[in-house]
Amino acid sequence: MFEVSFDVLLLLLSAAFAAGFIDAISGGGGLITLPALLMAGAPPITALSTNKVQGLFGAASAAISYARAGHVNLRHQVGAAALAFLASLLGALLVSVLPTDFIRWLLPLLLVGIALFFATKKGLNDTDRLQRMTPLVFSLTLVPLCAAYDGLLGPGAGSFYMLAFVSLAGYGVLKATAHTKLLNFASNAGALLAFAVVAPPWVFTGLAMGGAQIVGAQFGARLAQRIGSRLIKPLLVLVSLILAAKLLWDML
Repeated sequence: MFEVSFDVLLLLLSAAFAAGFIDAISGGGGLITLPALLMAGAPPITALSTNKVQGLFGAASAAISYARAGHVNLRHQVGAAALAFLASLLGALLVSVLPTDFIRWLLPLLLVGIALFFATKKGLNDTDRLQRMTPLVFSLTLVPLCAAYDGLLGPGAGSFYMLAFVSLAGYGVLKATAHTKLLNFASNAGALLAFAVVAPPWVFTGLAMGGAQIVGAQFGARLAQRIGSRLIKPLLVLVSLILAAKLLWDML
């Protein structure tokens, strides 16, 4: 039934649980699941497609958890999520046309910049700050931009969403995290649709990993709501730096 052996499946489920936990707090769970899928023998495109399948469940689970606690109104995000879906789908379809090599070299610098912002910005906590952009303008500009990147390349998309919500929408760190999850779900779905046309995912393995993602995401979201920015900020900084280092290592 599954596309991998039982022992490999157990390792993938463990990776998915850890990824769901991290994704619910700061994003970056793909750092764990994508290499795990490649090590399990999935071709690169199949690994990307399967990674999107299992990531859907973690993002949805975290979004629901934050919504139930009152940190986000998912109904108010439906329009933005639809834009994220379309932009991610378009980004994935344009992967062979746009200059992704340049973006890959620029990405580590952007991730280090995000890490420095969250590590050094004074007064950055769970309290809302000055709003520099209206919700409508934010949804029409920053959301499609982050989502298109998610479909085009993917690594660090959650960090970019977080930076946008905190610096431009004026959200506190916990609220920004909560608002990121539905958009992550939508952009994952858009990219999955495009990837699946080229390389169908490991459906059963992806669904099993999705179950583990749900459990991990629930633990992560509950811990983030209990501790707030004191947990989210350092983990976001750490994940951004690790992702930047990995991208540089892969290129060099």
